Amino acid sequence: MTSREMIRVENLSKRYGHLQVLKDCSLTVRRGEVVVVCGPSGSGKSTFVKCINGIEPANSGHVTIEGEALPSKGRAAAKLRARVGMVFQHFELYPHLPVLDNICLAQVHVLKRSRDEAVSKAEGLLKRVGLLDKKQSYPAQLSGGQQQRIAIVRALAMDPVAMLFDEPTSALDPEMIGEVLAVMTELAQEGMTMIVVTHEMGFAKAAADRMVFMDHGSIIEEAETERFFASPSSERARLFLSRILVH
Repeated sequence: MTSREMIRVENLSKRYGHLQVLKDCSLTVRRGEVVVVCGPSGSGKSTFVKCINGIEPANSGHVTIEGEALPSKGRAAAKLRARVGMVFQHFELYPHLPVLDNICLAQVHVLKRSRDEAVSKAEGLLKRVGLLDKKQSYPAQLSGGQQQRIAIVRALAMDPVAMLFDEPTSALDPEMIGEVLAVMTELAQEGMTMIVVTHEMGFAKAAADRMVFMDHGSIIEEAETERFFASPSSERARLFLSRILVH
């Protein structure tokens, strides 16, 4: 892993009316680094990654991707956002389109690839995750684990410089979690820069270079993975781990 900076978040704050969801959150992620963001429900984790991608506009603070500031809106924002792949908790696939069209749509309209180029890219990635035979299926015909792997493929088809995952396994049945985590672990091993919001601590221990612990909209602790699990420095992180690792 090189020390080159990929993502820089500076003093990010977000409010919904009077509710302060993020408070001066800062984070730097290096190229090829895997950072897992954890914390109790309602701590601001999902909002944090959505602000990094620009899906949610922050009230204050700055995000830069490879040294380029994230624009707030317009075509430039969409183009930069496409370079940071986003995978959501509930897949967000277009239900009226078959798998192949779900993957090709943004390639054609945002990246201006030809249909043939987009299909070739999609089919290569589908083969990689073992779902090429599902290319003409509709999302409703697939299991949750299959849908989430398709969502990952759709993001990868845009040739992202980094990937953001917002609790990608929390909507899945237990037997489907492993197949999604396997794809994510492979991406991590290949050097993809990743920020992952998850409660899957097994994945975090195996794949993460660094852990970020959030509570009440703030980053409370940031540490290398081994040290975080062995001896978290904050009482809130210790309590969180004691509850989530009991099984």
